[in-house]
Amino acid sequence: MDIQSIIYNIAVWALPVLFAVTLHEVAHGWVANKLGDGTAKMLGRLTPNPVKHIDPVGTILVPLAMFLLQTGFIFGWAKPVPVNTRNFKNPRRDMALVAIAGPLSNLAMAVFWVFVYKLGHSLLGDSNIARGVMSMGQAGIIINLILFVFNLLPIPPLDGGRVLSGFVPPSVSDLLDKIEPYGFFIVVGLLYLGVLNTIISPVINFFMAGIGSLFF
Repeated sequence: MDIQSIIYNIAVWALPVLFAVTLHEVAHGWVANKLGDGTAKMLGRLTPNPVKHIDPVGTILVPLAMFLLQTGFIFGWAKPVPVNTRNFKNPRRDMALVAIAGPLSNLAMAVFWVFVYKLGHSLLGDSNIARGVMSMGQAGIIINLILFVFNLLPIPPLDGGRVLSGFVPPSVSDLLDKIEPYGFFIVVGLLYLGVLNTIISPVINFFMAGIGSLFF
């Protein structure tokens, strides 16, 4: 990949990745606020302003490194919004609702980027602009579907682990809490072994095909 292609692809992917991880965290904070915990709101984390959410490693370095290394799989994260479960009426259930809000926001954003892609397709008057808009729309669809599926893996501290914890018996929930400190290493291990891509790729392709059948 030459330097021009690298610059073009970074420009195409930067905005979709940035807002995919930013609005994911905003969704967590927004639902938490609706359920009685205003911690994120008080800290100014219910804004779409990326500056409030950027994690230098998770938002910039990790996605950029994975892109440059052509791993075939890109993901990232923003600074987690703080949630105080003591403010919830039903802590386990409400925390599960807060957790599921993040991935659902990515699914909604994937649909949004479909319309960006279609807008680019309609810009026939300028092929360069059309190509750029379509490429950005495609990148938005891909990164948001990856984050949607990836975050639903039932491995704490991923959102899927927190959702699962809200609906299983307390004994199983306690076990998940004990696994949580090692969750990041489990995910990295699965990624290194190629297992992670094998697990989530068919699911991503399923949703990609579903979006294609609905909107194209």
